[in-house]
This record gives sequence, structure tokens and C-alpha cells, in this order.
Amino acid sequence: MEPSPHKAGTESPFKGKRGLMRVLNALRYSMDGLSAAFRHEDAFRQECFLAAILIPVAFFVPTSGAGKALLVGSVLLLMVVELINSAIEATVDRVSLERHLLAKRAKDIGSAAVLIALINVAATWGLVILG
Repeated sequence: MEPSPHKAGTESPFKGKRGLMRVLNALRYSMDGLSAAFRHEDAFRQECFLAAILIPVAFFVPTSGAGKALLVGSVLLLMVVELINSAIEATVDRVSLERHLLAKRAKDIGSAAVLIALINVAATWGLVILG
């Protein structure tokens, strides 16, 4: 076994930044991730357009602050789940493009999570608006 090129005890050679530099790097990586998702994932792009409509509308719905938070939160949750699903799909494809039962299962489960998040958006908006 070859010795590890990074310090013993660390999980990854990419870890190790501390303080403000870590925060700035994390922000840059997050922005890179959002940019990549918008560029390469049709579903995420569609959900961004949906969010661009629904989030401003949420502020005009005659409901409490908590109701507005639920409306906005349901849309943001959908986007988070879509990002995670896209990451799962990219990882599975990176490992192998061959058809495999476990790869299909991983992708299908990620897709099911997005479906549940979409149902959550519809249910939340319906319940808040209809009272």
C-alpha cells in the first residue's frame, strides 16, 4: 500500500482550510455548483423559473409570516432535493455508464425524492391558500 500524499488523519487532501478562507472557498464551491446545475440540468433550470415566479407571489398571498415562510420554504426545499438528485445522478454516471440494478435504484430513489418535494410544494401552496 502506498503512503497517502496528504497529512495522516485527514479525510481528504482538499480539507484543511480554516476560518474566513474556508468560508470563502465554500461559497465559491457552492456558486460553482449552482452554476453547473443551472447549465447542465434541465429540471433544475425549470425549478429556478418556477421559484422566480412563486417566491415573489408568496409575499403577496394574504397569509401570516409563517404561511409565507411555508410557501417559500417548500419551493426552496424542492430546489435542494433537485440539487441532491442531480449530484446522485452525476456520481452514478461517473462511476459507470453501464446499466446496473443498483445504479437504477439510486437514480429512481433520487427521482422519487424530487416527486415528493413537488407534491409538498403543491400541498403546501394548496393548504396555505385555501386555508
